[in-house]
Amino acid sequence: MMIFTGCSKESGNGRLVVNVTDAPFPVEFIESANVTITKVEIRKAGDGIPDESPFSVIWTGTEVFNLLELRNGVVEELLNLDVPAGEYDLIRLYVDEASLKVKDGETYSVKVPSGEQTGIKLFISPGLFVRDGLTSELLLDFDLSNSFVLQGNMDSPAGIKGFHFKPVIRAVNKSEAGTLQGTATEVVNNVNVPVGGVSVEVMKDGTAVSSALTDSDVTNNTPDGFYAISGLPSVIYTFVSKKDCYQTITTENV
Repeated sequence: MMIFTGCSKESGNGRLVVNVTDAPFPVEFIESANVTITKVEIRKAGDGIPDESPFSVIWTGTEVFNLLELRNGVVEELLNLDVPAGEYDLIRLYVDEASLKVKDGETYSVKVPSGEQTGIKLFISPGLFVRDGLTSELLLDFDLSNSFVLQGNMDSPAGIKGFHFKPVIRAVNKSEAGTLQGTATEVVNNVNVPVGGVSVEVMKDGTAVSSALTDSDVTNNTPDGFYAISGLPSVIYTFVSKKDCYQTITTENV
C-alpha cells in the first residue's frame, strides 16, 4: 500500500507529456468527431484550499483532435514541456469547440462556452509526480459515446440532426496504470476468425471504468478483432464483451 501526502520537497524541472485518446463510439455513420483544445492549466497538490487552489497555465494554443482516430490504444500528443517538479492532483482543460461530420452528410459544430471560459476540471488520482530531470506522462481519455450525444434517428446518416456536447474525460497517471489489449474471435469451421464491432467493457464494482470497440482492417474493411484499453489503474476488474446476435461473455478477476 502506498500513501501519498500533499507536501513535496521536489525542486528543479521535470518533463510532462500529455496525450489524448478516446473511448469507443458507434462509428459506422460518423466520419470525424473533433474537439479543439486551447489551454491547459495544472495544480500542485496541497497548494491552498481544494477547488480554490491556484492553477498554473502550462500551455496555450489551438490543437484539434479527431477522436475517431484515437481508438484502441492510439494516442496523440497534446503537449510535451518542462514543468516545476512536484506532485500534481488536478488539471484544467479548456475546450473551445466540438464538431461532428456525418458520412455522406453534414458537419455539425457547437461552441463550448463553459469549457472555454472556466475549463473542465479533471482530478488526477493517484497524483502525478514530476521528478527533476525525468519524464512523467498523463493520459486524457475522452469518452466519445457519452461526450457526443447524437440527436435524431441514429439508424441512418440522414436521420442524424446534430448533437449535444457534454465532455466526459478521465485524467490518468500513466506511471500508475497499464493497458489491456487482445483480439476477439469466434470459431468458424474449427478456425478462430476475428470479429469486429465487439464492445469490450472494463468494470469495477459494477461501474464501467473504460471500454473499447474491436477494430476492422481499414484497408479492406475486414475485421481484425483487435482492441486496446489504455490508462487502467492496477486493480482487479470484471471484463465484459458483447455484440448483437452473440453471447455476452463476462470474465471476473482480471
